Amino acid sequence: MIKLAIIIGSTRPGRKGVAVANWVHEIAKMRSDAEFELVDIKDYNLPLLDEPVPPSMGQYSQPHTKTWSAKIASFDAFVFVTPEYNHSTSGALKNAIDYLYQEWNNKAAGFVSYGSVGGTRAVEHLRLIMAELQVADVRAQVALSLFTDFENFSVFKPAALHEKSVNAMLDQVIAWGGALKALRSK
Repeated sequence: MIKLAIIIGSTRPGRKGVAVANWVHEIAKMRSDAEFELVDIKDYNLPLLDEPVPPSMGQYSQPHTKTWSAKIASFDAFVFVTPEYNHSTSGALKNAIDYLYQEWNNKAAGFVSYGSVGGTRAVEHLRLIMAELQVADVRAQVALSLFTDFENFSVFKPAALHEKSVNAMLDQVIAWGGALKALRSK
C-alpha cells in the first residue's frame, strides 16, 4: 500500500487550505487502497530557501531542511491543496517544493485548488514544476470556486459533486503512485 501526503499549500492567516485539506482527507480515509496523511507546510516553518548547495545535490545543512526532507521522502504520492494567488500557487508552497529534489522524484501528484476561477491557473504552474522534479501529475483535478464552494468567500461548503472529483483524482494518483513505487525500488 502506498503512502500519500495531502499537502496544505498555504501559510497565511485565515487560509482556507486547512478546511479544504481536511475535507479531502475525510474523503480519502473512506478508502482502503492507500495510507493518507495531512502535511501542513506551516508546521515546518521554512524560511526562504537558505541552503547553500542546490537541492539536486542532496547535501542539506539546515535542520529544517533535513526534517522536511525526511517527511517528503516518506511518501509515494502527493495531493497538493493550493490556493491561487496572482494566477499562480502560493509563494510558501513554491518555496517548500524548491527546498528538495530527489525526495520528489518518480512519485505521483494530484491537485485540489481553490480561487476565483477554481485555482486552475495555480495548478497549471504546479504541473510545470512537477515535470522538472520528475513527478507524474495526473489529469483529474478538483477545482473549487470561492464563489460557489465558500459561503461569503470564507466558510468552506463544497458542492456535493466535488466528492466524485476527489475520488477520481485519488484513483489516478494511487495508481500512478503504485506504479512509480516499483520504479523507485529498482
